[in-house]
This record gives sequence, structure tokens and C-alpha cells, in this order.
Amino acid sequence: MQIKKIILCLVLALALALSCAVLAGCGTKSEIKGINTSKTATSATGASSGNEATTVSAASSGNEATTAAATSSSDFDYTPDINDKKDYKAIELEGYKKPYKGNSRTVEIDVKDYGKIKLVLDPKFAPISVQNFLNLINEGFYDGLTFHRIMSGFMIQGGDPQGTGMGGSDKTIKGEFLSNGVENPMSHKRGVISMARSQAPDSASSQFFIVHKDSTFLDGNYAAFGMVTEGMEVVDKIATTAKPTDGNGTIPAANQPVITSIKIVE
Repeated sequence: MQIKKIILCLVLALALALSCAVLAGCGTKSEIKGINTSKTATSATGASSGNEATTVSAASSGNEATTAAATSSSDFDYTPDINDKKDYKAIELEGYKKPYKGNSRTVEIDVKDYGKIKLVLDPKFAPISVQNFLNLINEGFYDGLTFHRIMSGFMIQGGDPQGTGMGGSDKTIKGEFLSNGVENPMSHKRGVISMARSQAPDSASSQFFIVHKDSTFLDGNYAAFGMVTEGMEVVDKIATTAKPTDGNGTIPAANQPVITSIKIVE
């Protein structure tokens, strides 16, 4: 009887050790400040209840993301209305020179040798993300940075001072998406801008991405906060002419499209 108890204890101890090893191996370097995708199926976690995984599959070419199982419903299908000025939350915008009352703002990204991308940022459902982005613009933070990760058929990602996917500003912000307790119905359709992050739900900082083709499997797990209104052909050119070195969209430093400036135009 005593021998059976000892064997049972050893089996339980081994099972516990294995489960701990599995949990410790969840994070990967490629997930830092970005969207976790590759040629093979990987997962990005961020659910506030149980860290449910969102599996993202990429096409065999390594450049085009396909549909996948999402942790949250993509029934929320919202396109920012640039004429809608009602029901916005008034938020403080640190360092901004003009009074800011929470209405949508238009910004313009000037990409060297490519052209300009105009976007409307909508704080109705992602006020923290919008405020953070405008603050960084006002500081000139993005001027001279690059798009370091580009995947045709998926997205272009930039805003990292290191140009590696590992950097950010001096602070992180709350992730404004459904799996983090925020009902943000902006869908990741073509032209939508959203915040990149690591597996941690509140890890977004300065990195952002613009969706090249509909990627609604990201809905509920990343904080979309605006959309392109002019210059989508510039996004297309960046996405289709880039030559990533791997299936994760890595662009060599010398070939990364340079963000000359981002400005608030209205």
C-alpha cells in the first residue's frame, strides 16, 4: 500500500512539472511589440479571462494571412464615420497645443519615396490609443522611424525606434479590445490602423500597423483606432514591393521604408 502511494505521488509530481514547462514556453521573441504570425500556425494571447489563444495561420507564401479561429466574435463591424462628431468622450491630451475635445482627428504619414497616407483617428471606442498616438506625433516621436515589418496581403507595421519589433516609447497603454474588457467594434478591414502589442494585453506602446487586406481574425484582440481615408495606394506600394527576409515580414534595416513625418492636419 505504501509503495502505491509513493508511485502515485511521483506520477502527480511529474505531471505538475510538465504542465509548468508548457506554460513557461508560451512566449516567443517574435511576439514582442507585434502581431504573432509566421508560415506555420502560431498563437497570440491576450484574453482577460484565461488567456485564450487566437490562432493566426499564414498562407504558404508566408506573406498572406488567412482566416483563423478567434477568441472573440467579429460580429462587431464598425467603420469610423469621419462626419460623426457626437457622443465622443472628452479626453485630456498631454502636451497638445490646441484644445482637444475628443472628436476625430486627421493625421498624415509622409513616407519617403512612397507618398502620403491620410488617416482619421477615431476616439469613440479607443480614446487611450488615439491620445497616445497624438501625443507621440506632437513630440515628433515618429519622425525618421520606419516600417520594419511588412507582409503583403496582411499589414505594414512601424513606429519602433529600434526598427526591430522590440522597441517602443517610454510607456505602455491599456489595450482597448474586447478580450481585454473594452467593447471596441472597429473591425480590422483594409485600411484600418491598429496598435501592435506583445502577448500582454496592456503592452502596446508606439508600434502600430495598417491593414493591407481584411484581417478580421484580429478583431477583439488588437486595438483598432482609425482608418485610411486617402493614400491607400501608398500602403499597397509599400506592401507589395517589400522584400521580407522571412515569413514574419522582417525587413532589413537598410530597406525599411522611412517615415519622414507624421503630422496632425485637422
